[in-house]
Amino acid sequence: MQRTKIIESEVSTATSTGAATSIGSASCVRLHNNTTGIVTVGVSTQVGAATTVFFSMPGSSVEFLEKFPSDVIWTSTSIKASKVGFTN
Repeated sequence: MQRTKIIESEVSTATSTGAATSIGSASCVRLHNNTTGIVTVGVSTQVGAATTVFFSMPGSSVEFLEKFPSDVIWTSTSIKASKVGFTN
């Protein structure tokens, strides 16, 4: 059975490209949309980059995002993010 290993404490995501963060240089991030609305998540290779890719998260949902440790994320509304790993 696979389990989630919490590596760092939960933080709130930035809400602009200029404040995007790598969430502790995480390669796997647990995102918790603790709002009732849809939130857009942006992933970039660097802060303020024009090459951001996006996906939407429904309200009250959890997603696990795999990314390069140097990639940064930001969201349209602040949500919770934790650096995590997986273990058996």
